[in-house]
Amino acid sequence: MSTVELTKENFDEIVSGNDFVLIDFWAEWCGPCKQFGPVFERSSETHGDLVFAKVNTEKEPELAAAFDIRSIPTLMIVRQNIAVFAQPGALPEAALEDVIGQARVLDMDEVRASVAEAQAQQAQQGQQGQAGNGEQA
Repeated sequence: MSTVELTKENFDEIVSGNDFVLIDFWAEWCGPCKQFGPVFERSSETHGDLVFAKVNTEKEPELAAAFDIRSIPTLMIVRQNIAVFAQPGALPEAALEDVIGQARVLDMDEVRASVAEAQAQQAQQGQQGQAGNGEQA
């Protein structure tokens, strides 16, 4: 399967409509991106059951900003609408295959529970911070 170009117009449809999406954030001028591109493409041909997508950060700066991409290439894996992996740098083929293997075996129920717990802790910390703001010394 060849890679899909992600844009702000199709991003939600592609990521929400698929259980497992690998996203390569890249730019035309980036040397390491050009090295990683063929590795990413070969992997897409090996894993026909997964969606491989590319975001050109020059054409889609809003997407790059939304994901706080500060270095390219950056590989992100989204499973069931949850980013489970994000790492800058051009991965060698063996490392990419290892990351895909690890992402495949994740227990998404555990991941969702962990995300929910982290969100609850953030909400609780936010409430504690607001309670302290109204007090007088």
